[in-house]
Amino acid sequence: MCLAIPAKIESIHESWGTVALAGSRTRANLMLVPEARVGDWVLVHAGFAITVIQAKDARQTYELLAQMDPPDAERPK
Repeated sequence: MCLAIPAKIESIHESWGTVALAGSRTRANLMLVPEARVGDWVLVHAGFAITVIQAKDARQTYELLAQMDPPDAERPK
């Protein structure tokens, strides 16, 4: 299963952006979202921004992730 995480673009240099992602900052390749601008929210998967999303959708995603059970090392796999 794959998971893309919402991130807010803070700066752009050529095809790379610095994004704020769940309290951290990292770089994401923006080649797949040429319409993205500083301040936009994007979904980031494997280092690539794959789509631009609305801020309300990013908020809802973080709320849902916060409701998930934390991983349990004792839980059988």
